[in-house]
This record gives sequence, structure tokens and C-alpha cells, in this order.
Amino acid sequence: MRPATPRLRAVLLTAAGAGLVWGPAAPAAAASDTWKVPSEASITVRGHGFGHGHGMSQHGAEGAARRGLSAAQILDFYYPGTTAGKRGGRVSVLISADTTDDLVVRSRDGLRVRDLASGDTTRLPKKIGGRTPALWRLRQNHRDRTRVSWRTSAGGQGSWTKWRDLKGNGELSAGNAPVTLVTPSGDRAYRGRLRALPPSAGSKARDTVNKLRLDDYLRGVVPLEIPASWSPAAVRAQAVAARSYAVFERRTPRAAHYQLCDTSSCQVYGGVRAEQPGSDAAVRATAKQVRLADGQAAFTQFSSSSGGWTAAGSRPYLRAKADPYDDWAGNAHHDWSVTLTDARLESAFPAVGDLRSIKVLDRDGNGQWGGRVLSVRLAGTRGTVTVSGDALRFGLGLKSPWVTFRVRSR
Repeated sequence: MRPATPRLRAVLLTAAGAGLVWGPAAPAAAASDTWKVPSEASITVRGHGFGHGHGMSQHGAEGAARRGLSAAQILDFYYPGTTAGKRGGRVSVLISADTTDDLVVRSRDGLRVRDLASGDTTRLPKKIGGRTPALWRLRQNHRDRTRVSWRTSAGGQGSWTKWRDLKGNGELSAGNAPVTLVTPSGDRAYRGRLRALPPSAGSKARDTVNKLRLDDYLRGVVPLEIPASWSPAAVRAQAVAARSYAVFERRTPRAAHYQLCDTSSCQVYGGVRAEQPGSDAAVRATAKQVRLADGQAAFTQFSSSSGGWTAAGSRPYLRAKADPYDDWAGNAHHDWSVTLTDARLESAFPAVGDLRSIKVLDRDGNGQWGGRVLSVRLAGTRGTVTVSGDALRFGLGLKSPWVTFRVRSR
């Protein structure tokens, strides 16, 4: 087990003749957490971890599994104080790839349309007047109803023919078999139901929303969040964390017409094409399992790598703690470095002008260099800019805010 890096007194290491300074292994208040920047500088950023660091480290989960921990033990470590529970039901997910104001799917056996106003469900015909539909479309018509249309050409040519109008919004499904959605970026198959819904009352626009069983949703999430080929205990821990996160988010929907998004702002969801045997097995093995806090699904945040310390989050069970499992041979994010020019920082924060100094004002106090940067001041010829560690991370495209610097003349 790798011991946690202790907080040390400020140490300033200067390489004689090279004109460079490495950041101190020190608390945030240390005066040596400051770097002068010459007019043309090369700035090497050393860092630990990848992501926000709250909750479970996915690389840490794999490291723990390789040491023999079960999925339950991994979850106990990263979400201390939570308990095991069960949840099921369905979720509704905005499909961001479908940017058009209609919903178009490829014809298939068992395809049905449902009128969400009346509740009526009708199986779509395989042939109409001797012709075979290749595509079906839901789109708002001029009376604020949904028009169901079809055409024979699947390659983008041909006119749409009205089949019937629904009284309200509509959805397409084929039981739980995959339905292929046609989007501007290509075909994507989804289980459950595909709905064409207005983003607000009276809107002529339409969003495509996938409503499906929670565990079918996870089949399209887990392998995009963690490699399905990793140790079964790690993938199972990810399945429980992802299920808990979805149930937590379901209580406070993103919008009136859907609960979750399909991007990293929620959880990455890819539908049927993302599914993998290893992650499917993990979803089945943990069916309906969640982590609970005060009787409700916990906010089970996770990120790629903690770098050796998790970061305190917004819940008592999202604690800052030393993570002995994150550092294993396959984790390229535990320790990393990237070299930038001063011009890169000046471009990201133009208000400073010609950058002259970097000063870390505050850190979280956990791990090497005093831990993750909470705030940093950039000073230059035009002025001074103070930004958070996360703003620095995203502005420069860094893996995490747990960083220190080395500055030298170019």
C-alpha cells in the first residue's frame, strides 16, 4: 500500500543555471507557492489525478479490485457512511445527437406509435398500398398535433407521406427491442421508447427523449464510464455508482420533459452501440443495487483518477481522504505533466496581458504540494486575474486542479 504523501514545510528547489523552480510540497499559504514568469517562458505543469476527485476514483476502483476488494468494499471505501439499497423504474434521457425538430426512425418489425394525449398505441404497417416504408417520422403539424409520416427511401431522398395525425405528442417503440434513430451525425439504436417532445409549452421545436428501464439505460452508460474489460469488481462498483447517480438525478429532473442528459454533464450514455458483454454482466450482477444516504439514493459522484487523495464534495459521504488504490501501473493519470508556453496562459486569461507571475493563493491541504489548487492569482502587464482552481483547469485544459508549476525562459 502506498502511504499518503504528508504535508511538508515549504521547500524551494532551484536548479542552478537552469533558471527553473519546481513548486513546493507545502501548504497553500507558503510564500514559495509563487513563480515569476519571464517575457518568453516555458511553463511545465505537474499534476495528480483526472477529474474533480469527488467520490469514487474509477482507476482507484480497478486498483482496489486488483488488491482483492469486492464491489461492496470499493463502494464502502469511496462512499463512507452510505448503505446498500434497491431501486428500479425508468429514466428519461435527452438524446443530444438529434438536433432536428422531428424524430425519424428506421422501419423494423414490431414498431409501434403511441399517442401520449390519448394513450392509444398502434402497430405501424409493414406495407401501405403495396409500398414498404423505410422510415417513419414524428413531427409537429400546423394544428399543434403530431403528424406521423413515412417514406420508402432510406437514403435521404423522396417525399414524406402522411399516415395519420395524433392528438398530442408521440412516441415510437418496438417493445424493448432496439429502435434505430436517424440523426444528423448518423444512426443510433436505443432500447425503450423514443419520444418527440417540445422543450416548453407552445414551442414548435422538438427534442428527442429516450424513456427506458433504468438497468437498460445503465447498459449504455457503464462501458462509456469505465472499461468493460476491467476487473469484475470494479465494473460492478461502477454499475452501482452509475445507478445511484441516475436515481439521485431522477428526483430533480434536468427539465420538465426529461430527467437526464446523455453527456458528461450527467453520465455519458450511448444507447445500444455502447453495450459490452463485460458491463452487461456487471449490470445484471448488481440488478437494482444502489447506495443510500438517509433513505435516498446517494449523490455518487465519480471521476477517472483521484491522484492519491479524493476531494471533499457537497455531501458528508464525499470526503477528502487518502486513496491508496489509485496508484497502479495502468493509471497514467495518477502522475502527469504538460508543458505550455506563457502565451497559452495569456490567451486563456487575456486580461493579464503579458504574464509576469503565478501565485497559488489557497489549496485544500490534502497531499503533495498542499493539495488541489482552490484559487490562483495571475499577474501581468495589463492587470491581475484571480481564478479558482477549476477555472484554471478548464481554461488550460488540465486534467485536474491538483498542480504545481515549473517556469523557465525559452
